[in-house]
Amino acid sequence: MLELSLYGGTEVGLDEAGRGPLAGPVFAGAVLLPSRFHDERLNDSKKMSERDRYALREVIENEAVAWGVGEATAAEIDKINILNASFLAMRRAFAQLQDRLPVGMTVDRLLVDGNRFRPGTLVIPYECIVKGDAKLAPIAAASVLAKTYRDDCMLRLHEEYPVYGWDRNKGYPTAAHREAVARYGLSPCHRATFCRRFVDPTE
Repeated sequence: MLELSLYGGTEVGLDEAGRGPLAGPVFAGAVLLPSRFHDERLNDSKKMSERDRYALREVIENEAVAWGVGEATAAEIDKINILNASFLAMRRAFAQLQDRLPVGMTVDRLLVDGNRFRPGTLVIPYECIVKGDAKLAPIAAASVLAKTYRDDCMLRLHEEYPVYGWDRNKGYPTAAHREAVARYGLSPCHRATFCRRFVDPTE
């Protein structure tokens, strides 16, 4: 069973989705859950069925005190690297959440999935929790938002660039995706730095 809080108080969960694909943005979610939130289906989004993820997204968006989704583009990933882009997407997600907070409410702490975080100009205390999306409900909820919004994005991009099969692989480096890149070259949505590493075996 996921814990609702780490220390108590007003804690926002942060998580990202899409660090490994060859194409598309990296997305992040930020979620502040109410103190009595509970849903048996909530878990690390990677362990949930697609149906449950989308069902939970609706629940989270309706019941959360506030939530946000941010992204960093493929071009930004190539410019600042995927780790920094993930942190940028998290900060953007949190900025959106802040805009939705009830008047007068402040956040005590950020709960960040993983072992590193770069807060940029944020001055809010934060805690990094390895595998936090399987331990803490706010982080799991953030992972659900990040995953579903990124999947939606890749389905939209598939309509523009169908040869890469993003409706099936969501931009991840499957054999079919790598073959399509070798045959058709890179789209504007590809992460050029990733494709050199994962597609061309000579590099």
